[in-house]
Amino acid sequence: MLRRVTATRYVTPLREGGSMPGLCEADDDGTYVVKFHGAGQGRRVLVAEVLVAALAGALDLDVPDLVVADVDPVIGRGEPDEEVQDLLLRSPGANLGMDFLPGALSFDPAVDPVEPRWAARVLWLDAFVLNVDRTWRNPNALWWGGRPWLIDHGAALYFHHDWSRAAASADRPLRHAEHHLLLPSAAPLAEVGGECAAALTPDVLGAAVAALPPEWVQDEPGFDDGDAVRRAYLDWFTARLAATGWRADLDRAQREVPRA
Repeated sequence: MLRRVTATRYVTPLREGGSMPGLCEADDDGTYVVKFHGAGQGRRVLVAEVLVAALAGALDLDVPDLVVADVDPVIGRGEPDEEVQDLLLRSPGANLGMDFLPGALSFDPAVDPVEPRWAARVLWLDAFVLNVDRTWRNPNALWWGGRPWLIDHGAALYFHHDWSRAAASADRPLRHAEHHLLLPSAAPLAEVGGECAAALTPDVLGAAVAALPPEWVQDEPGFDDGDAVRRAYLDWFTARLAATGWRADLDRAQREVPRA
């Protein structure tokens, strides 16, 4: 399970993204970028963040530490923005905190060093989880401490917004793979694809779904309980690993793109 902290002070809204996360201090003396379950598409976005971060860790890709941030809306009483006040009122209890990386810069593969096998693992992961949101326009990666860190995976696993179509998405290619930020820089996927798939063992996948806070998987329409939701994610990951069409499409996109 994720470590839990209690937010003690709302510092400032971060307006770069549509979900308007906020920078918060917590009772462990840490500072976190907090995404709220009352924003945008709700708690499923937080679920995607947790699951993709767990899989990224298994592939030796850096992601800032995540916590469950318990929020009492009263912490925002000094915030003059009514939109922020409303968001906090809609988001009591368990929200998602991402460790704040002070001084981090937006990752730019045209400037920052790109190791081709690292880029290929990121590309493979994004295709595996259907993450359509890592492009030149929106890198969703930071440069900090001399290396890149992956952030913002709420757009991944979008099938869970309509579970009736989840099975059909298990072999779906990554949409607009040709626009992926790291496609031109990545080593041939034949060099890393097998390693990535092998790293996502049943134990890794089981631990990823087990880490989901119960508040984010309960009362999901069409499911009896949170355990059934966790099993549905696990079944999708298993089916995705067994599928081959999405991998073939990604290989094709890589062959057709001009090399960096």
